[in-house]
Amino acid sequence: MEGVTLTVAGSQMEAEALCGMLRANGIACGYRVSDGAAGIGATTGALLSLGPVKILVDQQHFAEARKLLPPDE
Repeated sequence: MEGVTLTVAGSQMEAEALCGMLRANGIACGYRVSDGAAGIGATTGALLSLGPVKILVDQQHFAEARKLLPPDE
């Protein structure tokens, strides 16, 4: 998915949870593993990323999506 970075999750599992919440509220969402995290996962053979994951949304839904994030995001 192309889009703007809404926030950065600490892991792929956290990214899945955030995207699930956004999708449940009608906002298309995707995520992209950072280059550093992708390298770690490839080296260790991990199926999930071991580092930061960018949460992406369409620019037109950014403000609405931002309101749905937990307060500490």
